[in-house]
Amino acid sequence: MTTNVGGIDRILRFLVGIAILSAIVWYPGDAKWFGLIGLIPLGTALFRTCPLYSIFGINSCPMK
Repeated sequence: MTTNVGGIDRILRFLVGIAILSAIVWYPGDAKWFGLIGLIPLGTALFRTCPLYSIFGINSCPMK
């Protein structure tokens, strides 16, 4: 798996993922399960690879 997510992009993805996951705590009823969508940016931040970046040929990582 190639790395295509750089430093600032990784930090932003991590923060956005945590923010969306917090919906599980704050929203009542069935709406809180939409917070699981936050696992996607959190996972791409942790593994430093984004499938959509690979499809579109984007690379924000300075290392080759």
